[in-house]
Amino acid sequence: MVLLGFAVLGSVAVAAPANKPQTVSQVELNRYLGTWYEIARFPMYFQRKCASDVTATYGLQANGNVSVLNQCRKADGETMASQGEAKAVDRTNSKLKVSFLPDGLRWIPFTKGDYWIIKLDDNYQTALVGAPNRNYLWILSRTPTLDEQTYQQYVEAARQQGFDTSKLMRTSHTR
Repeated sequence: MVLLGFAVLGSVAVAAPANKPQTVSQVELNRYLGTWYEIARFPMYFQRKCASDVTATYGLQANGNVSVLNQCRKADGETMASQGEAKAVDRTNSKLKVSFLPDGLRWIPFTKGDYWIIKLDDNYQTALVGAPNRNYLWILSRTPTLDEQTYQQYVEAARQQGFDTSKLMRTSHTR
């Protein structure tokens, strides 16, 4: 879910295609929580300063929502972070809405980004996350690296869901 924070601003006024991607049937939020490393992503304005070490850390809040902490390292070595909150859209927990606005402004309509979990392995080690308009896509892993075969399986899953995988750029991790 890394990138929930970075994705919010860009998802405001973009129309989704008629045939939306399919999400996984169920996500156990407690198993999804924790830190995820970004392995690859579509280039986007919100992450333009992220040079490496992109992570998202999720935690369960008392109200049942998910805290989101997105972090990355800029080219000068400085760490950049964004704190947000995600809320499941339905009982499957595979579609979430996320906001990185300050708490008092999160009620404003059209300020939440879509975070759809499209593919997730049974052990909650690798995830494919995108948006219904297909403008955003991330491959995430519990580790900073992912073997090439698994990476290609997730790229193919995205391609089958209608994402233009030629836009994927890999993320470097230095630690």
